[in-house]
Amino acid sequence: MVFHGKWYDEVAVDEDFGTALTVTETHIVLGSGMFGDFNPLHVNEEFSQKTPFGGRVLHGPFTSALVASPVGMFFAGTAIAYLEHACRFKAPVRAGDTLTTRWTVTGKSDKPKHKGGIVEMRCSASNQRGEVAVEAEGKILVASRPA
Repeated sequence: MVFHGKWYDEVAVDEDFGTALTVTETHIVLGSGMFGDFNPLHVNEEFSQKTPFGGRVLHGPFTSALVASPVGMFFAGTAIAYLEHACRFKAPVRAGDTLTTRWTVTGKSDKPKHKGGIVEMRCSASNQRGEVAVEAEGKILVASRPA
C-alpha cells in the first residue's frame, strides 16, 4: 500500500494532523552516534541524574526530527520543499515518553509559479502526562493536484 499525501488545494486552514511515538533507549543511543554528540546529558545516567533534567534526555535535533516527521507523511509525494522549521523545547523528552504531535495549518499562500503553495503550520507535542515538550512552527511548499 502506498500512502499519498495531501495536495496543496486539498489542505484547509485549521486542519490538523499528527502522530504519537514512544521514545526508546535506542533513540537516545542512535542520536549520539548520528550527531556525534556524546554530551553526558545523553550518555551518562549518573551525571544526568544530578542535573535539573534528573536523567538522560533525547537530543534536541532528534526531538525536532520526530516532531517534523508527521509533516513529511502528511505531504508524502506532494511536498516540494520543507522551507522552515523552528522548535522551542519546553520539557525534556526521555526514553519511555510517548510524544504526541499535533500540527495545525495556520495559513496558505498560493505560489502559481511553483504550481502549488506554501502551507504554514504550528505544532504542539506533549508527553503522556499532558506536558507540552515542544512547540514548533513550519512552512512547506506543496504541489497542487495536477490537472
